[in-house]
Order: sequence, then structure tokens, then C-alpha cells
Amino acid sequence: GSSVASRVMARHVAVVTDSTSYLPTRWALDHQILKVPVQVIVSGKAFREGVDISTAEVAHALREWQAVSTSRPSPGDFAAAYATAAESGVDHIVSVHLSAELSGTYQTALLAAKDSPVPVTVIDSRTLAMGLGFACLTGAELAETGAGVEEIVAAVTARATQSHTYFYVDSLEYLKRGGRIGKASAAIGAALRVKPILSVVDGSVELLEKARTPSKALARLVEISVAAARDAGGDVDIAVQHIDASARADEVAEQLSVHLGGQEIVRIEIGAVVGAHVGPGCVAVTVTPKAKSTT
Repeated sequence: GSSVASRVMARHVAVVTDSTSYLPTRWALDHQILKVPVQVIVSGKAFREGVDISTAEVAHALREWQAVSTSRPSPGDFAAAYATAAESGVDHIVSVHLSAELSGTYQTALLAAKDSPVPVTVIDSRTLAMGLGFACLTGAELAETGAGVEEIVAAVTARATQSHTYFYVDSLEYLKRGGRIGKASAAIGAALRVKPILSVVDGSVELLEKARTPSKALARLVEISVAAARDAGGDVDIAVQHIDASARADEVAEQLSVHLGGQEIVRIEIGAVVGAHVGPGCVAVTVTPKAKSTT
């Protein structure tokens, strides 16, 4: 309708992210956010996340102890996304990516930006999953109002920086194999057979707490997330994300909603790339203070 036409007319800036934002496809389409696929390598063969391989396939490969690793997007995938964005008539691209501590995706974006048909501002979100996803949504919503590049970059950066993401993982083994967590932490975890809760701290994955059983760990995950939401004054977006652990995610989402007075909780299945590092059974919660309206 006419509202869509006027909305598109106002847009000077396109938002590009990568597949580890795990933005639901419908949201990405509605807000014209382009996702560049990060690659998953299973037994030496490369697949593009969300394009050639499903989360279930990766979970199966991990359970079978196949060699699973991840790799940054190809420069060609970035070039294609930037070309598509430029063709939509914008004069600037804001390209927001998972933490440079965890992936070379940000570096590849910087390289690809040099050849883009329109200028690109590349942002290292210092986070991943919906910590990155909610930030991109805010950027795209601002772009629809005709906001300029500086305002969009500031809003995206603020939301990403203020986000909290906590992971319950069944085993530190996958993180240890992927080299994404200190070897010492993994050794401690294995010795105690503990159920760890991890946190994203300035772009890195840190061990936050250890619990004795999955049920205790998940209860703590809820408590920690509720505390983060209350600390932010309750005006937050919350996503519960999981890998092959739908029932667990339902339970966590339900408890969060009860503790936070019917707060809306977005439920998302995390994809193959993060799955490769944290393993099946993972449940993650992202708590992000809502963007402060500038109007």
C-alpha cells in the first residue's frame, strides 16, 4: 500500500547483518535487513548457514562427533549483499556483525566495504544472536523513518552494547573444541561435570556460573535474566533461543514471562554457526533495554 511506498521513499540507509543475528526471516524481510551467511564446515565441506544447512543437521553431526567448525562469509556473499542494498536506492549501508572476538566476519565486512557501490559503515556488535538481532531491528526501524547514518550507527551500537546474553550449555566440550573459551575453564567444567552458564562479556564468551544439574542451571538462567531485565527498568526486549532444545526453551520462556508480569518473549531457534560452538541442548536468553526514542 501507500504506507510501504512512503516508508521506502524515506530510507537513505540499508542495514546488513550476518546469519548469526538469527533474526526471524519474516522480520528481516519486513524491515529489508539483508543477512550474509556465515559458513559451517562439516567434515571438510562448507555450507552457508540458513541456506544450505539446517540446525538439526548440525546438531546431528555434533552428536555423531563429526568435525564441525565455522568460517567467515565469503567476500562474494558480502559483495552480493552490498550490491543488493545499493540497488534499493540507499546512499549508505550500515553493516552490523557478530563479535570480532568470535569470528573473522567483521574483518571480511571491512574488506568488502572497500568495493561497495555505496559507502559502508561496519560495526562490530561485540555480541551475537539476538543481542545483534535486536540492534539491527532498531537500526532498520530508524532507517524507515528517514534517519541519517550517524543516528542509526549510534542507536545500533548502544543497543548492542547494552544487551545481555546468557547461555546454558550441556557441555563445554564444543566450546573447547572450537577454541572459543579458555582451555582452563573447559578443564574445570569437565572435571566437575558441571552445567555451565556462560555470558557474552565485551565480545567474548566467559564462564559466569556453574550448577550441578541442568534443572538448577536453567533455574539460575531464569534468575539472572530476570535480574538483568529489572536492572534495565523492565523496558526490555527478551529473546529465548535454543539449539534442538525446544521444550527447555518453552519452560524458560514461560518462567521469564511469569516473573516479569507477562513480558512478551520472542522464541527463536539458534542456527548452525553458534550451534557448532555451544552444542545441542543449549538455551540462551538475550535481554536488551529498548531503544530510547529520540523524538
